[in-house]
Amino acid sequence: MVDWHGKSLKIGELNIRVPIVQGGMGIGISGKKLAAAVADQGGVGVISSVAIGHLGIPLIDEEVAALAKERKESRNISVLRQEIRAAKKMTTGVLGVNIMVAITEFAQTAKAAVEEGIDIIFAGAGLPLDLPESLKDEGKTKLVPIISSAKAAALIAKRWMKKYQYIPDAFVLEGPAAGGHLGFSKEQIEDPKFQLESLIPEVLKEIRRIEEETGKEIPLIAGGGVFTGEDIHRIMALGASAVQIGTRFVVTEECDADISFKETYINCTQDDIAIIESPVGLPGRAFMNKFLSQAKEGEQHPKSCPRHCITNCAGKEAPYCISSALINACIGKQDQGFAFIGANGWRVKEITTVKKLFEELSAEFNKAMSESSQSKRIVSTNL
Repeated sequence: MVDWHGKSLKIGELNIRVPIVQGGMGIGISGKKLAAAVADQGGVGVISSVAIGHLGIPLIDEEVAALAKERKESRNISVLRQEIRAAKKMTTGVLGVNIMVAITEFAQTAKAAVEEGIDIIFAGAGLPLDLPESLKDEGKTKLVPIISSAKAAALIAKRWMKKYQYIPDAFVLEGPAAGGHLGFSKEQIEDPKFQLESLIPEVLKEIRRIEEETGKEIPLIAGGGVFTGEDIHRIMALGASAVQIGTRFVVTEECDADISFKETYINCTQDDIAIIESPVGLPGRAFMNKFLSQAKEGEQHPKSCPRHCITNCAGKEAPYCISSALINACIGKQDQGFAFIGANGWRVKEITTVKKLFEELSAEFNKAMSESSQSKRIVSTNL
């Protein structure tokens, strides 16, 4: 068992032994297999819910199928129910679901996750102003908004407290070095004022204000560009209770994506990573390939919107269908899609296992902690 010197994460009554939350990566990159493996190692394993019903996963759970028929639920929701149930059978660890606020079935998806007893809902790609609605009838699921600023934290907390008498159980702060859709303008992405290290103190200040007002302890989980155990130590030294990591988990044997998707990361260079304008109206960080180059030149164009899965997608005016592109990449059709990737994704060199990755991160974390303690002792001796 790896050693994190007692640096665990506590969200309400959930005691998470390792201060690592696996990022929810869609479409289909983080499914039940990866989530269960991360949870087994003591972190929080997260299933991405976006368009999960379009991945070709057969609906074999008869109880879920019957419920879907009775309630007329979509495949996205019924397959998510099945994936949650399967993941819970694979691990006794802490599991979460990542839900994009921008999806058309946001409320229904959140309610289904609560009904299935998921431990945590992480909600981002928009402000989850009405997420507590999912807890009205039942459930002990923890609700964790994903934010990019102290202003967003304040706005969500104020809304939840006023309308639902509910306080966020934690916050995930995603900096601009993350992969996927980003909550920043193109100008802010490179601006030092908006880097994760600059944002953490601002968000913590707002969280402390909310804690003082409500008496509830609210941990901060920080992510976006976190790559090594040394990064984890540095981010936690700034006051974060834990980190969120996505990119490193893509190149594990347990990641649910096709091997060609993982090889995209391994073969990636720093010059291959670019900021794109997503059809959903947000900038995103992705691996720039032939598909995206053609789309940029106007060669890709859907005749119609095939799924209507995102509320703010431009539909037939978009250069391509983002859900189709991400699904294609996940299942191995790299020439018909693309991969989102974090800013440090080019540093990945080989496929490993979740267990080995946790061991590597722990060793680096412990080394950084030891060096930091030694430096403090030297400074103290010299004073």
